[in-house]
Amino acid sequence: MTLAPVEHVDADVAVIGAGFAGSLTSLALRRLGRRVVMIERGRHPRFAIGESSTPLANLLLEELSDRYDLPRVRVFSQWGTWQRARPDVACGLKRGFTFFFHAPGEAFQDQAAHARQLMVAASPHDDVADTHWYRADFDQALVREAEDAGTVYLDETSLDRFRQEGDLVTLDATRRGRTLRITARFVVDASGPRGFLHRALGLDEQPLRWLPPTQGLYSHFEQVTRWDELSPPGGPPPYPPDDAALHHVFPGGWIWILRFNNGLTSAGAALTDTVAAEIGAEEGEAAWARLLRMLPSVGDQFRDARPVLPFVHARRLAYRSQQVCGQAWALLPSAAGVIDPLLSTGFPLTLLGIARIVDILGTTTPGRAREDALRAYSATTRDELDITEGLVGALYATMNHPALFKRLALAYFAAASYSEAARRLGRPDLAPGFLLHAHPRFGPELRACSAIAADRPRADARESLLARIDCLIEPFDIAGLLERSRRDWYPVLAEDVIANASKLEATTEEIYSMLARCGFAESHHSSMRSAGGPTANKA
Repeated sequence: MTLAPVEHVDADVAVIGAGFAGSLTSLALRRLGRRVVMIERGRHPRFAIGESSTPLANLLLEELSDRYDLPRVRVFSQWGTWQRARPDVACGLKRGFTFFFHAPGEAFQDQAAHARQLMVAASPHDDVADTHWYRADFDQALVREAEDAGTVYLDETSLDRFRQEGDLVTLDATRRGRTLRITARFVVDASGPRGFLHRALGLDEQPLRWLPPTQGLYSHFEQVTRWDELSPPGGPPPYPPDDAALHHVFPGGWIWILRFNNGLTSAGAALTDTVAAEIGAEEGEAAWARLLRMLPSVGDQFRDARPVLPFVHARRLAYRSQQVCGQAWALLPSAAGVIDPLLSTGFPLTLLGIARIVDILGTTTPGRAREDALRAYSATTRDELDITEGLVGALYATMNHPALFKRLALAYFAAASYSEAARRLGRPDLAPGFLLHAHPRFGPELRACSAIAADRPRADARESLLARIDCLIEPFDIAGLLERSRRDWYPVLAEDVIANASKLEATTEEIYSMLARCGFAESHHSSMRSAGGPTANKA
């Protein structure tokens, strides 16, 4: 009997997974001259969630594009450049973060003080706005960029085995009925939670410490009514509330609504096990209908809506891996841990990880230096997932208390806006780590405030915590987040950043220049003073 020959692909780096993270990693490595093979179990276009970018994520995309000469990727960092350069790739307009707080069984109601809402703007106008990524189009576009750059792309490929012998890794695979052997000097896993290396290496999961177990239920829809048509804002809001990541929050869960410019809307719910059991989340569309009956005003928003895809029920949203990397492999943050989409933290965490891994592979060779760099990468990835889980866990614990939830959320927006401004000013050392987790003051205090909030303090203890969070925010607030007269509607105002230049160790001239570079306004000072600039999320 004659056996069919085994096809063989040899590369410097094998990247597992062809979502946006795998393609960006492949592109950057190709710019460094590495031979790259990217392996995908499915094929594009395909449905995926994880769709809403943030200003910090877009800045990181800009930095990655500039460092590795990826101008055709850089255009995706803002709504305006995206629409001018790649209108064929669908996306959504994201002007900020919108939160509405609901009581189950009751229609949404609020007063002029906005006690049951929070709106945090991310940009002063559409052209420099953030986006929602319609992943079917976006991921496919990046795969094409990776192929054009010389990446060997293998879709419809099932990986069967991981073997490491010395400095060489062998991946046994099957592609369209043919046996395939892939050899590489290093493997980057971008295949998401519980991906290939998790299974092949038998990696243990790390128990969640702060976040309650949650389930997901989601789809894409047509004809979702705009919220502002059902519930007029009662005054000029800082941006149209639907042109954002819109969150409907209730005790034990929340619903996201993200609008794309192709007529589709991504919507879904993240639910604690208790709420998921109440609605029978495993029943898909029937469960969604039950959830909407619990939240009558949200039900009104979906009265004419129709799902265009079968509902997905994710039995576990959050996931943490005990091990992040080995001698010749590493998990990107999206494969090492998924916390929750509540604050859209997945994109910046993953983009930070891509930059670190590509830098390691570009500046080290197998040996002591690479091992040390991978240990540092692992520690940083764990620390950033830890602080994210702690904060999001605290937000889940306070979903029945909007005032405390909102104040905790403002700590996130303070850290995000401060970090972005510091990076744009060329002072990243002012904002060490995601959510300033490595900052000697902010990191420990955010952890402490999150821990207290997770215990659901009452009465005087709650008021004390609110004051403590304000003290945490103040030294890093460049967005007017502590200005109570804004009644939890936070616009983007250049004067906020200008007035707080000293917190960034910057002069007024440096702030003017930064605003001009970011495309927020003309560089002339008089124009700048009347134009929008970075605040809550855009700097």
